[in-house]
Amino acid sequence: MPLQSPPPIHTERLDYTEGETICEAYVAYDPSSAAKRPCVLIAHAWAGQNEPMHDKAVELARLGYLGFALDVYGKGVRGGEMEDNSRLMAPFLEDRGLLRRRLLAGLAAARQHPLADPDRIAVIGYCFGGLCALDLARSSPPGLRGAVSFHGLLHPPNLGPQAPISTEVLVLHGWEDPMAPPADVLALARELTEARADWQIHAYGHAMHAFTYPGANLPQAGILYDAAAARRSWAAMRSFLEEVLEHRAA
Repeated sequence: MPLQSPPPIHTERLDYTEGETICEAYVAYDPSSAAKRPCVLIAHAWAGQNEPMHDKAVELARLGYLGFALDVYGKGVRGGEMEDNSRLMAPFLEDRGLLRRRLLAGLAAARQHPLADPDRIAVIGYCFGGLCALDLARSSPPGLRGAVSFHGLLHPPNLGPQAPISTEVLVLHGWEDPMAPPADVLALARELTEARADWQIHAYGHAMHAFTYPGANLPQAGILYDAAAARRSWAAMRSFLEEVLEHRAA
């Protein structure tokens, strides 16, 4: 029997705004059905929305979701994958209120997409995007059922007392990640427990920061691709999304 080719995936760019800032999402979906479907937001790493994030949107579309790659920095503001992008990320680390507003604007835009089920949304994120996923969960917006952080930064936003977190949280963490040492992992576990969140932390032994990126090869800085951790974390994400978006009662 011949192998079936994967379904064609439609991609498009969609402008949305936060205050006076124009942002540009990258959206992917299977066009063979006009039915609404769960939406998965993708929060980018410090380089900004780029081809790897577009690829994740397409991969998620092939799984039956509406893939919606967020644009935290703003339209046309992009860094390089192999560059130091601290100048782009720093304003959002220094002003987590701004980051939260930018994320909520992206979520609102996704909920308005004609193919998105506004009550079945999750967010995944990588590195800086992992922090974004956690910060969006910390805001507990309506319809956000799950948040997944891949080798993300973990420190809290310190925007006042943390309200109860209704979004379920999955943290996929490299145990040898110098940007999120064990003390930060334990602090996050305490934070999520005190906020009464439904949370999981999967720690991959010997894995470093950026373990999902094939080009990561700076072990002296604690940055290194790990094929096993990448494979296991993607499988864990898929199982988690199926649970919170497809099987859990509304």
